[in-house]
Amino acid sequence: MSGLIMPLVPSAIAAAAKKSGRRLVLVELSGANDGLNTIIPYRDDRYFRLRPNLALQEEGRFTVSDQFAMHASLSALGNIWERGELAIVHGLGYPGANRSHFKSIALWETGGDGNLAGRDGWLTEDLEEMGHKEGWDAHGISLDGGMGIFTSKSGVWLSMTSAAQFQRLSQQRFNVVAESVNPALASLLDRAKVLDGSMQKISQKLETAQSTRFQIRGGDLGRQLSTATLLIASGVETPVFKVKIGGFDTHEDQIWRHRDLLRDLSRALDDFASELRRIDEWDNTIVMTYSEFGRRAVENFTQGTDHGTAAPHFIAGGKVKGSLYGSHPNLGDLIEGDLRYTMDYRSVYDLILHRWFEIDQNRFSEYRAEPLNGLI
Repeated sequence: MSGLIMPLVPSAIAAAAKKSGRRLVLVELSGANDGLNTIIPYRDDRYFRLRPNLALQEEGRFTVSDQFAMHASLSALGNIWERGELAIVHGLGYPGANRSHFKSIALWETGGDGNLAGRDGWLTEDLEEMGHKEGWDAHGISLDGGMGIFTSKSGVWLSMTSAAQFQRLSQQRFNVVAESVNPALASLLDRAKVLDGSMQKISQKLETAQSTRFQIRGGDLGRQLSTATLLIASGVETPVFKVKIGGFDTHEDQIWRHRDLLRDLSRALDDFASELRRIDEWDNTIVMTYSEFGRRAVENFTQGTDHGTAAPHFIAGGKVKGSLYGSHPNLGDLIEGDLRYTMDYRSVYDLILHRWFEIDQNRFSEYRAEPLNGLI
């Protein structure tokens, strides 16, 4: 069901949107999503033995293949699956898995492994180089306030928690001194000018759409994706949006907590896809989920799951070939109750940079994975 409360998208906004290029929408599942109760190996008896209380029975899931099912709360996301536009990538992880929320999310956001995080966001370097010829309004926009994935000493990476707040901030122009003999200060002043110019361009585009409101279900995630839709509809040119849904650290009472989180995720992504189809932008968009790690295969004693390793993730979009990709971790080959990862998560980063943004040689080319062939 559509989440747009206006009867029609204004023609001027729809026309602006059609000028947009390809974009990536990163959805952080903060707290570490339990992959085993998201994509369920319902034919595997070991799943039920590992989780005598948390295993999802037939009424708590719906099948997507003869071996796997999705959590019933993902039924709205099932609409994208039925359209053949949702990919499920099994077993993503990395060597030397780190179970610290802070350290592991830093690894995922910078493309590291073990205890060694990268210096910059995993896509900043490649997109900044690409941006020299693209004329983007910004290299990326975070709509949840988190900027770790956009760590960079250059480029235009912006944080925007609401369009209205951003417009108010953009009216407070930087008071920039014209020149400086200090090279470091001169560099900062030049960067301030670039950021100021970017904010002004985006604010001006938002002015044309200030009476348009998109309402997408899914709580705070829906609010963030509503802002993303408004920016896209306004013709704001940026290759990356970043959003977040929190609360996935389900050490206890997982059944109902996980259910509600997946329902919000599912509804938000389904509505977002519907609105982008309405303004003819779904084919230009890839949505990708990520999380700091998965959760242990074995349930704990408080009706929950503890920090683990590998997990599946979703990739959706109008140009995505929907299917199951990669190999599900073997439930008979656990490491102290943890799943062994079957695909390095950086293979997905190479896929996005190589196949979506057409950057053949990128930071993650060495992780190029044959099982992902044909996904985009």
